[in-house]
Amino acid sequence: MSSASGATDKAGPPTLTTPEEVRVIVASSVGTVFEWYDFYLYATLAPFFASLFFPKGNDTAALLSAFATYAAGFLVRPFGAIFFGRIGDLVGRKYTFLVTIVVMGSATAAVGLLPTYESVGLLAPVLLVTLRCLQGLALGGEYGGAATYVAEHAPDGKRGFATSWIQTTATVGFFFALAIIMACRSTMDPKGFATWGWRIPFLISIVLLAVSIYIRMKLQESPVFARMKRQGKASLSPLIDSFAKYPNNKYVALALFGATMGQGVVWYTGQFYAMFFMSITLKVDWLTTYMLIGASLIIGTPFFILFGWLSDKIGRRNIILFGCLIAAVTYFPLFKGLTHYANPKLEAFQQATKITVASDPAECNFHIFVGPKTKFTPCDKAKDFLTTKSGLTFESLPGVPGESLVTKIGALELKGYDEAKFKEALKTAGYPGAPKREDMNYPMIIAILSIMMIYVTLVYGPIAAFLVELFPTNIRYTSMSLPYHIGNGWFGGMLPLLATAMVASAGDIYYGLWYPIVVSLITVVIGAIFLHETKDIKFHED
Repeated sequence: MSSASGATDKAGPPTLTTPEEVRVIVASSVGTVFEWYDFYLYATLAPFFASLFFPKGNDTAALLSAFATYAAGFLVRPFGAIFFGRIGDLVGRKYTFLVTIVVMGSATAAVGLLPTYESVGLLAPVLLVTLRCLQGLALGGEYGGAATYVAEHAPDGKRGFATSWIQTTATVGFFFALAIIMACRSTMDPKGFATWGWRIPFLISIVLLAVSIYIRMKLQESPVFARMKRQGKASLSPLIDSFAKYPNNKYVALALFGATMGQGVVWYTGQFYAMFFMSITLKVDWLTTYMLIGASLIIGTPFFILFGWLSDKIGRRNIILFGCLIAAVTYFPLFKGLTHYANPKLEAFQQATKITVASDPAECNFHIFVGPKTKFTPCDKAKDFLTTKSGLTFESLPGVPGESLVTKIGALELKGYDEAKFKEALKTAGYPGAPKREDMNYPMIIAILSIMMIYVTLVYGPIAAFLVELFPTNIRYTSMSLPYHIGNGWFGGMLPLLATAMVASAGDIYYGLWYPIVVSLITVVIGAIFLHETKDIKFHED
């Protein structure tokens, strides 16, 4: 394995050896924060985009369409990892993540110029998906470059601490996106924001792009990579060496299934699914949701550094696996706690009111990717109304002979589907709707969100150092980027989409949690059995 020069940390608080190392971390982190800001603007506004870029009608269909486009950016990230990872291992780290930030910033700014569905019809979502895919490709190359670049500058014994600053950038970028969106929405009337104000956060990317390019132009190539090139040890075929030769291909697979797969779902559950659950399922208003999530981000972010530093002392693997395990064990009580403290009247209504949906199972579909030609049965519409629109759990029953759908809300029985009648039935039964602020327990909500945020820092703080240490310098960029972006882009990025579909299909607002729980537990088992600790690897021995 290869290494930057530097002494191993013996004792005392973590410090970086030279001003150059500090400058590298700051410059890399600032640029990566801007990239995450660009990428997460869409994630934060996905429910809002459902009404701007997709046909109106079925709320679940529009929301799934928005989440599918959101997921598209994640699905292409591994391809960006392969493409830019190869360039990074052949040409260099600095050049590659200069290119990625230009692609990301340009695509994000272009979203701010897009016409809506009302203006150009289906061309709007097509353009949005295209730009979203460009964002995903760019991010696929960005993270691996930044993590590798910082790791190759860091001294042995301090790589966990040094790369943990890169790990904070996703959360800081998310927080930055929340802050900008909140500033725009709170200073504009709803109509103005819906008409043109939503474009402002995207157009700000033009300024951030200019700053990022300026910062990164001043960086020098990684000393470890430069030395490898001088010695003639560079790989001529990074893709073949990474994915077709043993044992590197084995470690790519193990890095995915034994680390990044679980890390990805824990990360996106704690930050994004929690946000969507609050605003969509529990009906908490957007401003309160943003502020509560923002508070948890502020509380949790320093723990990235803490667990990165701790991983230099006690190891990376066990910290990551512990985070996956404790998240899987506690997600159900934590999300039920959110319901209890964020919308207690909704919880009380659900406990007092039995809701059943009786229909032929063949008439109830499991929708993930939907489009203009997707057909929704009365059963699909009823489930959409109860889960997505109302945040309610119901029991599915066998169909009633002669009836396509029979729904019971308390003592009221509804045949077929008529949204107006469903609304009236809920009103008659005492459905509370959105919570009042005086009914919400803010300290407990922040505490629960912060606990889930700390889970994120457990799995994410040490992951960069762990991944770069698994692979040799000549294929490091390519090899570590692919499992990272499959784990986060595919398993993590698909979480809101799959969880939303699972909830609607099962009729249980908590059912979507089974997805991150099962994936996390698989990672715990594979990682514990097959992965070894990496913290003592010396880069200078490469």
